[in-house]
Amino acid sequence: MTALADTDVARLRSRFPILGRRNYLNSCSLGALSHDAEAYLDDFRARWHTMGASAWYEHWMGRLDALRTRAAALHGARPTEAALLPSTSAALSVVAEAVPRGERNRVVCTELDFPTLAYQWRVKPEIELVVLRSPDGIGIDPAQFADAVDERTLFLATSHVCFSTGYVQDIEALARIARDAGAWSLVDGYQAAGQIPVDVGASGVDIYTSGPLKWLCGGPGLAYLFVREERIPELTPRFTSWFAAENQFGFDIDRFRFRSDARRFELGTPALPTVHTALGGMDALESVGWDAAIDRRRGLTEHLVARCRDEGFTLRTADDPARRSGIVMVAHADPAEAVRRLDAMDIVVDHRPGHVRISPHVYNTVDEVDEVVGALAGMYT
Repeated sequence: MTALADTDVARLRSRFPILGRRNYLNSCSLGALSHDAEAYLDDFRARWHTMGASAWYEHWMGRLDALRTRAAALHGARPTEAALLPSTSAALSVVAEAVPRGERNRVVCTELDFPTLAYQWRVKPEIELVVLRSPDGIGIDPAQFADAVDERTLFLATSHVCFSTGYVQDIEALARIARDAGAWSLVDGYQAAGQIPVDVGASGVDIYTSGPLKWLCGGPGLAYLFVREERIPELTPRFTSWFAAENQFGFDIDRFRFRSDARRFELGTPALPTVHTALGGMDALESVGWDAAIDRRRGLTEHLVARCRDEGFTLRTADDPARRSGIVMVAHADPAEAVRRLDAMDIVVDHRPGHVRISPHVYNTVDEVDEVVGALAGMYT
């Protein structure tokens, strides 16, 4: 399944307290909190107690730079292409208003995208929103995008990993379709980084969003925005802040110039507690190496899929393992009740309409996967 030795897995698991208490298989909703993240948070709190505002200049601004740099490296982007935003919704709002429209007024997304993506344009009467329908309820064929994206299209906007099916889209193909039509490509990758390989630079995508909440185990209150360097000068934000100013600490109300890098999209002071826990989450996961972590997650997911099929469960997942991520949807007549009953057994999963959603991560074990499958099987009998 993986190059990780049992001792490596045991050491990693010891860094996440919840794993000693519960079978936690819900990382696609919220990654587990590590001792590493808590240590960063303790440092933040201690400096606040002892240094007050001076901690900004001597420590915390450096933390922001460190997070931008490390997040960029993890996503295959340059540090100058990275910005910190309060949420994906905020990131989408900024770029949606920054892109020059001209005569283009069409945005193409899919019914499998997280609703925030479509809502961004649903509320704009001047935008024609095209929602592609999935033939199998699991994924979208790139040919559907090719048919829909044309000279009227402003954005091809979609997900890297579909939150309700775990389907992994071919974002290189989608970026090429958008580019050939003169449209912008925008990919919501919040369900991707930390569980599948991400290389924004190689993908050709213009704009990519991500964040620490889920598979990166960094907590809520922050998102990462990556904008391809050569496209940044084309974008003039209509929502802005002092963090976006070229001379941030000049405090000159009569003059404003945007930064030349992706920080021109930032919206004020980032959530410092989450900046710290995000760094800690990266430390914990990096302790076993990203490639090994991704490989182990793949192995656990394939074991989960096989065990579910052995039990005769109906799954909403791609047939091709290359298009599967760590999100496995198990059909159930009453998924909310199933999740409640599993919770009473100290097994933590989630539900979406008609399905129980299970998401193993690198820190889970085969025994934990077998336990949740066995518990679900017991509910069917």
